Amino acid sequence: MKKYKESIMKVIFFLAACVSILAVLLICVFLFANGVPAIGKIGLSHFLLGRVWRPSNDIYGILPMILGSLYVTTGAILFGVPVGVLTAAFLAKFCPKGLYRLLKPAVEILAGIPSVVYGFFGLVVLVPFVREHIGGNGSSMLTASFLLGIMILPTIIGVSEAAIRAVPDSYYEGGLALGASHERSVFFATLPAAKSGILAGVVLGIGRAVGETMAVVMVAGNQARMPAGILRGIRTLTSNIVIEMGYAADLHREALIATGVVLFVFILLINLAFSLLKRREA
Repeated sequence: MKKYKESIMKVIFFLAACVSILAVLLICVFLFANGVPAIGKIGLSHFLLGRVWRPSNDIYGILPMILGSLYVTTGAILFGVPVGVLTAAFLAKFCPKGLYRLLKPAVEILAGIPSVVYGFFGLVVLVPFVREHIGGNGSSMLTASFLLGIMILPTIIGVSEAAIRAVPDSYYEGGLALGASHERSVFFATLPAAKSGILAGVVLGIGRAVGETMAVVMVAGNQARMPAGILRGIRTLTSNIVIEMGYAADLHREALIATGVVLFVFILLINLAFSLLKRREA
C-alpha cells in the first residue's frame, strides 16, 4: 500500500512539473508567434534601434523604452542592493531577538503590498519630494528608480538573509579565531561565503524591477523619447505595453507584443548570466 501511495505522489509531482513547463512553453509560443512577424515587418534594426515611437505614422522604434528600462533598473539596483544586503546581514547576525520580531514581519509586509499602492505612495510622496527638493517636475527616472529600489528590498532581504544563515558557523568562528572582530568576521568571512545566495536574491530583485509596470506608470512620466537625464520623464518597455495595448490594433498591437518578446528575452539573458556565474563558482 505504501509503495502504491508513493507511486501516485510521484505521478502527481510529475504532472505538476509538466504543467509548469507547459505554461512557459505556451507563453513562449504566444509571444514569438505574434511578435516575431511584427519585427519582420518593421525591420529588426528599425525596431530595436529606432529612436521614435509614433504608431500614428507606423513608426515603431523601442530604443527609448529599452534604455528607459535599463536605466530605471540600474537605478533600482544602486538604491536597493546595498540597503537590502546590509539589512539582511543585520537581521541574520546583529539584530536583537526582540527587534527581529518587529523587523522581520515588516519586511514580509513590504513583499505583500500591491504594486498600485507603491505607485500611489510614489505619486503622493516621492514625486512632490523630488520636485521640491531636487528638481524637475517629479515624475522622472530618479523617482521611478528610488521607488523600484524600495519594491525590490523584500526579495533581496529575504533571499540574502536565508543565504547568510545557511553559511556554517565555522566561517564566522574561524574569523574570530584569527583575531577579527564580530563585524569583520561577518563581512569578510560569512558574507563572501554566502555570495551565491545573495547574488540569487539580487537577480530576483532585478527581475522584479524589470517586470514592474503599475508603479512605474504612475511616477516615471511615461514620455516615449530618449532619456535626457535623471530628472526627466521616461517610458519603460512594460509601461509602453500597458499604456497602449487597450486601444492598439493591427501592426500597432503586434509591435506591442514584439516589445513583450524583447522584454522576455531580456529576462532570459539575466537568468542565463546568473546561471553562468554559478557554474563558474562551482
